[in-house]
Amino acid sequence: MFAPGDDGRIPLVAVAGTNGKTTTVRLIANILAQQGLRVGMTSTDGVYIAGRRVDTGDCSGPKSARNVLLHPDVDAAVLETARGGVLREGLGFDRCDVAVITNIGLGDHLGLSYISTVEDLSVVKRVIVQNVRPKTGVAVLNAADPMVARMADTCPGSVIFFATDRNHPVMAMHRARKKPVVYRDGDAIVASGTGIERRIPLTDIPITRAGAIGFQVENAMAAVAAAWALNVDWETIGRGLKTFINDAQTAPGRFNLFDYRGATLIADYGHNPDAIQALVDAIENLNQPAGGKRTVVISGAGDRRDE
Repeated sequence: MFAPGDDGRIPLVAVAGTNGKTTTVRLIANILAQQGLRVGMTSTDGVYIAGRRVDTGDCSGPKSARNVLLHPDVDAAVLETARGGVLREGLGFDRCDVAVITNIGLGDHLGLSYISTVEDLSVVKRVIVQNVRPKTGVAVLNAADPMVARMADTCPGSVIFFATDRNHPVMAMHRARKKPVVYRDGDAIVASGTGIERRIPLTDIPITRAGAIGFQVENAMAAVAAAWALNVDWETIGRGLKTFINDAQTAPGRFNLFDYRGATLIADYGHNPDAIQALVDAIENLNQPAGGKRTVVISGAGDRRDE
């Protein structure tokens, strides 16, 4: 069944963090699908095999990960890895080729399962970084988040940092060492390092709305870094970003925009302080409505602390 030296493994990407996980997972999966791979994907809204949903609900735990890895049709796996499943029974795999940590920020789900501080949360999220494939594996880390940046010390492979500011001290140090970084340069995302310098215009990444939606730019940078770590060619990466659709059908609750009777409606499942701030920033960057009127409706998830 396998050629000499082939261990039968498939590319495996694990994604963790406080915000942006689901969109980043979907972006990476779309890029890999452009290679002609049948991608198995887990997220908080289901399990997908080659674009078809085969399970519904919150599928970001190890059981769903194992279901993807056991599926005979899957050529590559992109797995959202939430803290709940890691605390219950660890990971659904022994090691990953790429571990992506989007952010930690002020945290989320605090007070559940004895995780009461942001430091506790970062220890749980760090598990995928510690289980990157030794030497050849890559951790994709948010350089602008101090807790995420510190995870680089625990990675048995190499690290790609990403941040909107290329002059951030962590980014500057990494670049000085000739190591790979992904950053925003005005109206483009730039991947630089190891003898490569690639620019992807933000106008070619529809979910960023030409760069107006800052958190989607960060999600795109994380996805670009993950695909780069898997040695996906740049034309394919660009095509994956350009063809990605973020609507209520493909990514429900992830900054979905609707035009209704002359108004712009935005639906978003932001449920922690960082997500609300990112939402406010994004709306500030969108065009002010003609009448100058904005209405906000907020509901709170039931398993959050009062503060």
